[in-house]
Amino acid sequence: MTARHRLTATGGAVLALALTLAGCTSSGEGEGEGETAAAGSTTEAPAEPEAQLIDWTDCDSEIDPIIAGRPGSERDLTFSCGTTTVPVSYDDPEGGTLQLFLVRASLNGQTYPIGSLFVNPGGPGQSAADAAIQAALTLPEAIVNQFDIVGLDPRGSGLSTPVECISDEQKDELFAADPRVIDAAAQDALFSEIEEVAAGCSDEYQEALGAFNTVDAARDMDLVRQSLGDDQLNYLGYSYGTTLGSTYAELFPEQVRAMVLDGAVDPNATEQEAAEAQAQGFEAAYDAFAANCLSLISGCPLGPDPRAFLGELLTQAAAAPIPSSREGETRQATPGLILGGVRSALYQPSAWPQLAQSLAAARNGDAAGILTLADTYTGRNDDGTYSNVVDANLAVNCADTDEEFSASDVQALAADWNARYPLFGADAALSLYTCSAWEAPRTPLPERDAAGSPPILVIGTQGDPVTPVSGAVDLAEELENGVLLTWQGSGHTAYPKTECVTAAVNAYLIDLAVPQDGLTCPA
Repeated sequence: MTARHRLTATGGAVLALALTLAGCTSSGEGEGEGETAAAGSTTEAPAEPEAQLIDWTDCDSEIDPIIAGRPGSERDLTFSCGTTTVPVSYDDPEGGTLQLFLVRASLNGQTYPIGSLFVNPGGPGQSAADAAIQAALTLPEAIVNQFDIVGLDPRGSGLSTPVECISDEQKDELFAADPRVIDAAAQDALFSEIEEVAAGCSDEYQEALGAFNTVDAARDMDLVRQSLGDDQLNYLGYSYGTTLGSTYAELFPEQVRAMVLDGAVDPNATEQEAAEAQAQGFEAAYDAFAANCLSLISGCPLGPDPRAFLGELLTQAAAAPIPSSREGETRQATPGLILGGVRSALYQPSAWPQLAQSLAAARNGDAAGILTLADTYTGRNDDGTYSNVVDANLAVNCADTDEEFSASDVQALAADWNARYPLFGADAALSLYTCSAWEAPRTPLPERDAAGSPPILVIGTQGDPVTPVSGAVDLAEELENGVLLTWQGSGHTAYPKTECVTAAVNAYLIDLAVPQDGLTCPA
C-alpha cells in the first residue's frame, strides 16, 4: 500500500529515534477527547483560539544516551520536551482538544539568539521531534548558535496524539506484497486489503479521522509559535514539510520571518501527475545508482547490468522468498520488501554502497541487508512492531485531497506505467486507489501564493527522485515572494550538504539576506 508522498524521509537523515521519553508525555484529558470529536475544518480565515502554555520537562537524561557518540554530540546542548493542547477542530474550538508533543534543543551560551527555528522532516508522518534532535547535531554551528531548534510532531504523528489504526500484521502483509502486480485478480486482492485498512481506521476514529490534516497542523504550529513567545516563525521544512510550511505561509503570511522549503512538493501537480513523476524519478535514480556502481574501481558487485540483476533477483524472490541471516528474523525477502529496500536507499547517494552490497548478498541467499533498508523505509522495529508513520502518512495524505480514482482507472494506469517504469510504475499507479477507499472528512490543501509574506526560499535538487526539481520551480512561481535556489546534485533535498547551498541558507535564516532568485549551486 502506498501514499501520495510515499513515506518521504527527511533531507537531514532523521535518527529514527523511538522517543519513549519517560516523564516527557502526559495523558491529559485532550487525548481521549480527540477520538470522538467532530473534524473537518474549512480553509477559510482560521479561528483564533488562545495559545496554551507548554508543559516543559528537562529530557537531557533520556536523549543524551541516544545521541552519545554521534557526530555533533559534543555540542553543549540542552534538550527540553514539552506538551500542549490544540483544538481538534478549528471550526469548533470548544469541541475537544488534541495533545501535541515537541522537543526544543538549545545550545548553551548562544550568541545573539534570534528565536526558535521549527524543523519538519516530511512524510507526512515523520517525527519532527526526532528531526529536531538530529538537526541540533548536524545543522551548521552558526544556525544552532542563534536559534533554538524546535521539532513539533504534527497532529497524529510521533507523540502528538498519534493516529494508530493499522496492525503490524497488516503492514507486514502489505509491504511484502509484490508492488508490480498487473493481473486483475492480484490487483483486486490488493484493493480489498486497502479497503479493509481504510474501514478499520474509519471504525477506530469515526469523524475525528479527518482531524489529521495539514491545514489544521499549520494552525497548530502558529499556536505553538505564540506559546514559545516568538513574534514570527522561522521554519525549515523538507519534502512534505514544504507543503506544511507553504500552507502556514498561506494562512499566516505576516507571521513569517524566514522560511526555507527544501525538496518542494509540487503544489500544482494532480495526484496522478505527482505519482507518475515520482515513479519516473525513482527509475532515473536507480539508473544513476547503476552508473555509479559500474564506475567503481573495485567493480560493481551487481555485474555489468545492475538493472537486469535486479530484475532477475525479483524473479528469484517471487518464486522463492530469500531468507535472512539476521538473528531472530523469521521473514523472507519478497519482491515487495526488496523494492522497498531499493527505494529507501535511492533517497541518498550515501546509501548506494550499502544497496549494492545488500542486493548482491540477497542474490547469494542472505536478505539481511535489504530487509534492514526496507525497515528503515517503513518504520519497522527489530521486534516486528512498527512506528505509526504509515498510519499517519495515510491519514494526512487522504485528509488533504478530495481526488478519487476508480479501480478500473488505476488498473489501466498500472498496465501503462509498468511498461514505462518497470520497477516503480505499477506501484505508483496502484497507490492512487488508497485515498479513494479512505473514509474520512477531507480538508483539501488551499492554493498557496502566501500574498503578503516576506521572501520565502525554495530549494530544488536536479537529481531528486522523490520530489523532482520541477516541484520547486512551480512552488517558487506559485508563491508571491518565492525565491528559487537549485542544486545540481543528487538525492533527496540539499541543505546543508554543499557549501554553496549552506552559505545561502545560513545568510537568509540569520541575516534575512535573500539570495538571487534562480541561483544555481554546482554539485
